[in-house]
Amino acid sequence: MKRIILFLMGLSLILLTACGKKEDSANAGNAGVKKVDYKVGIVLGLGGLGDKSFSDSAYKGLLKAEKELGVKIKYVEPTTLSEFDQFLTEFAEANYDLIIGVSFDAEKGIEKVAKEYPESNFVIIDSVVNLPNVKSIIFNQKEGSFLAGALGQMVTKNNSLGFIGAVDAPVIKSFYEGYEQGALYMNPNVEVKDIYVGGSNPFNDPARAKELAISMAENGVDVIFTVAGGSGRGVMEAIKGREDLYGIGVDSNQDGEVKGKILTSILKRVDVSVFDAASEGLAGNFTAGTLVLGLKENGMGTTDFEFSKEVIGEENLGKLEQIKKDLISGKIEIK
Repeated sequence: MKRIILFLMGLSLILLTACGKKEDSANAGNAGVKKVDYKVGIVLGLGGLGDKSFSDSAYKGLLKAEKELGVKIKYVEPTTLSEFDQFLTEFAEANYDLIIGVSFDAEKGIEKVAKEYPESNFVIIDSVVNLPNVKSIIFNQKEGSFLAGALGQMVTKNNSLGFIGAVDAPVIKSFYEGYEQGALYMNPNVEVKDIYVGGSNPFNDPARAKELAISMAENGVDVIFTVAGGSGRGVMEAIKGREDLYGIGVDSNQDGEVKGKILTSILKRVDVSVFDAASEGLAGNFTAGTLVLGLKENGMGTTDFEFSKEVIGEENLGKLEQIKKDLISGKIEIK
């Protein structure tokens, strides 16, 4: 009997130790961070997680808020426009302290739901909703994409640049306009072609985007700037298969997708915006209104050219840095 009791005591100790290690492991990333009773819900863009672009950047900021601020988080991935209303309403009904809609697709939903729940605080990224309980965060995309156009013109051998967008909408079009102006700033005779994925799933149709990229390359384009969420993966595939084609990524750092062939990525700091919004809300400093972020505010920018420095060349990198300074100072004006 004594042996049995000793055995059971030893087994209990082992189980308790094992459970303790599992809990520590699960909370390792949040060690020292006190959990708070503040809930942040986010409705991601239609591309969803895994786009290596807009939604992934937003999710990164959400995870940082959980880890560093201790807030409770939840994310949802709509697959249709109608689901934006549904998910936003569910967050409001569940009394989330801060509700974030990512992308211009959330505009109508936030405008509707924010009116119905005036005591809830909302953030919309990439569009403007003028309501007393909504903070709108938009980016000066033309500044970042101006740099993309200038860089593309420095690298192109065919004097022909391409732009692939998800849809022909104002937010996407502004990327193209900045891209075109940057290219023309370097060479007034450059040709800049634009085309859009379209269809029923424009932000997550890599097969269609790949077709468009290959078609562009076969017609002389040798640098493509892609602003299409998850569809951009198809453009990366096209670039992998052609020695004569380079790309420029967007939103998140995509330079490593095809090392040496992605010249840079135009970073749109959605992650920072999500984290800052959560931090301000937690501190009781939520403010409605419109916040515009550009190069000066570090809301837009380039990567550090980790894999493309040799392709671009030090002289061109110096020129690009000067263009950035001139954009910030206002010496270069974008229409």
